[in-house]
Amino acid sequence: MKKIVIFTGAGISEESGIKTFRASDGLWEEFNIARVATPQGWREDYKLVLGFYNKLRKKVIDASPNLAHIGLAQLEKNYDVTIITQNIDNFHERAGSTKVLHLHGEIMKSRSSLYPDLIYNIKGSKLKNGDKCEMGFQLRPHIVWFGEKVKNIDIANEIVSTADIFIIIGTSLNVYPAAGLIDFVPREIPKYLIDPNDSNICEVANLTIIKEKAIKGVAELSKSLTKDIVSSIVP
Repeated sequence: MKKIVIFTGAGISEESGIKTFRASDGLWEEFNIARVATPQGWREDYKLVLGFYNKLRKKVIDASPNLAHIGLAQLEKNYDVTIITQNIDNFHERAGSTKVLHLHGEIMKSRSSLYPDLIYNIKGSKLKNGDKCEMGFQLRPHIVWFGEKVKNIDIANEIVSTADIFIIIGTSLNVYPAAGLIDFVPREIPKYLIDPNDSNICEVANLTIIKEKAIKGVAELSKSLTKDIVSSIVP
C-alpha cells in the first residue's frame, strides 16, 4: 500500500468557517499576536489569553469538518495516509483520519504552565482560571506559541522522507520550521499543491498545482488518484 503524507494549513479549515490567522480579515487583524500567542503575553495577562482561546475553541466545537477533511479521511481506504497539520483544530480526527500529527498544538487540549509534558483533554469549550495540573500549576492552552520550539518537527521530517506521494493543502509554506518540510520530501515522488493562492514552491520537482480551494481541490485530486489505482490493476 502506497504511503501518502499530507501537509495541511489554515486554508483547509477556512471552508469550515474558521478564519485563517494571516488573511486580511483573519484573527491577527482582531487580536495582537504578542498578547495572545507568546509566552510573554501569557505571563502579562493569562486571563486574556484564556479568553481568546476559549472563544476560538467554541468556534471549533460549533463548526464541522468539511468535505476536504472527509475526502482525505476516505483516502485511507486505498492508501497508508498520515496527515501533518499546522492547524490546532480537530477537524481531521472528527472527519475520520486515524494518523494525524499536530505541529502547533491542539485547541482541545491543555497543558501545565510549568510542566509541558503534563497534557490534558479539555471537556467543553472553556479552560478557566484556577484549572490546574496535578502539580498545582495553572493550565494553559496546548498551543505552540511564537518563540516556542515546534517539538514535533523532527518527527514530521522523518515522516515526509518516507512518502510515496506528498500533498500540500491550504498553506503558503511561509512559516518556518514547518515550511522546511518540503526539503525532506524525496525528489522523485509525485507532489501536489492544493491552494488558490500563488506559492513560492513552484520550482519543486514533480509538482502538480491544483489552484483551487480545499474542497474542490481534494475532490479533483481524489479522482486523479482513483484513476491511478484503477490503471495500475487493469491490464
